[in-house]
Amino acid sequence: MPASTPIRRVLVALVLSCALLASTTACGSSSNDATSTATPTSSAEAQKFAKTRFVANAGLAAGATYQWIVKPLKSGKFKKGADGQKFAMIKAGAAGLFAYNRLKAAVSNAQGDPTLAKAVAPLSAGIASLKALPGKLRSSDSAEGAAGTFQSVIDSVKDAGKSAGAEVTDKVPSAGQLTGS
Repeated sequence: MPASTPIRRVLVALVLSCALLASTTACGSSSNDATSTATPTSSAEAQKFAKTRFVANAGLAAGATYQWIVKPLKSGKFKKGADGQKFAMIKAGAAGLFAYNRLKAAVSNAQGDPTLAKAVAPLSAGIASLKALPGKLRSSDSAEGAAGTFQSVIDSVKDAGKSAGAEVTDKVPSAGQLTGS
């Protein structure tokens, strides 16, 4: 009898394998189904999402710039000897890096929409110039000029978006988004 046990196991395994194979091939879809359904990556959808992503990224950059660079500058937090100056400078530097990163992403998103791409194309050089500014924000001597440059580039991006039908509104990122955690 011991010889029949391995044969039973092999037979059971073979039957189960065949049943599994038959059930998976029976549930497959034909190629007609795949071509008749709309895909979310069609050109119209890609353009729609490109504008949405552009607005989201540019809004986060604008919000970070206003909340942690422009507002503290206007309240005098960057002046030497001001209460909380060091912490304000650190936050401004982090916000500057965040804004630069989000503006680069926004320009990349704009490439998915022809109208938006044309509107944003002249701004690439201005955005690239922001790369060195977070370091300048950390020193109180050049903070006002750096903050003005950030605000100028943000305003240009907002105007370009508005002219292409993608109005950008400020969205203040959380501290976790700002630091990348």
